[in-house]
Amino acid sequence: MAELLVLQHLPLEGPGLIATCAAERGHTIRQLDLSSGAALPPDRVPGQILVVMGGPMGVGDLGNPAYPWLAAELELLRQRLDQQAPVLGICLGAQLLAAAAGGGAQPLLVGDPPRPLREVGWGAVTFTAPATREPVLAGLATSELVLHWHGDRIVLPPEAVLLASSLHCREQAFRIGQHAWGLQFHVEMEAAGIGAWLSEDADYVRGALGAEGAERIRDGADRWGEAVATSGRRLIHNLLAQLETALG
Repeated sequence: MAELLVLQHLPLEGPGLIATCAAERGHTIRQLDLSSGAALPPDRVPGQILVVMGGPMGVGDLGNPAYPWLAAELELLRQRLDQQAPVLGICLGAQLLAAAAGGGAQPLLVGDPPRPLREVGWGAVTFTAPATREPVLAGLATSELVLHWHGDRIVLPPEAVLLASSLHCREQAFRIGQHAWGLQFHVEMEAAGIGAWLSEDADYVRGALGAEGAERIRDGADRWGEAVATSGRRLIHNLLAQLETALG
């Protein structure tokens, strides 16, 4: 049994399905909303798995006075990596994890000449390693449908192992050592959370997908939501099993 310490950057971007799966495994969940002034934890707590969620800010906002906790959060991730403590990063959390290990993040650009792209909505990721070598991929198809919601891409640190890519963004999942994993996509999302995001982030969705973008995402949730949740639960349980092993 472990404690999942979840660092949030907005109240709206919580652990969702990750918390559900962790509770099924007997773990406790503690959520800290840094945007509301919650204090960061000590550099390491025995029996604790650190989970870092997403948010609209980015690695490029380090030093921005609007996010005074961001630099301290990055330092905490550096400490956890040095200690080989278990960490899972989602979207912004994955970008911060990469930055803490010597990589970073930058705007996602496509085409010639390059132009910015917001990868938002339902799309496939293809796994780049076999499950025989990467246990977190056990029971998953070669490609799985996931929910994307980002405009940056991860710059992987040298020691990272790439695990998944999408058509427009190569860095969709990665591993550092046997104790830290990052996912650019949103495996944690459930139906209610998607609805809240579509309401709160309407301008971002419209900018990415046009006037009918929100409806397209809702339709996709109705068509594929159950299947995506099934594969998402498999991936989350696989990740938690590896993070539990990393507790030592």
